[in-house]
Amino acid sequence: MSLDSRKPDTRTAMHQLIAEVRAAIPFDAPASQVCSGECNGCAMKLLEYLDGELSAWEQRLEAGETPHFGDLSRLGNTSRKVHVALKRNGLIPQDRAG
Repeated sequence: MSLDSRKPDTRTAMHQLIAEVRAAIPFDAPASQVCSGECNGCAMKLLEYLDGELSAWEQRLEAGETPHFGDLSRLGNTSRKVHVALKRNGLIPQDRAG
């Protein structure tokens, strides 16, 4: 089996990453939920920033741009960091095992 048949190209991988992030992050959470209680980094600003990054890549992909592995890595790392911050702010439930 060749490598090409096992791993997606970077355009497909970026589409998949964007879909996974959009499914995991509560972009549609009401402002009253986002900005309630103790704040460990501004959740609203983090959501806006990450949504902007995802939207920019969606537009770039639509325009035919092909991302590099570094682009995938940066977006993945940014998404993970925002996810962790949102967990600390209580917007994403804590894992019971972790």
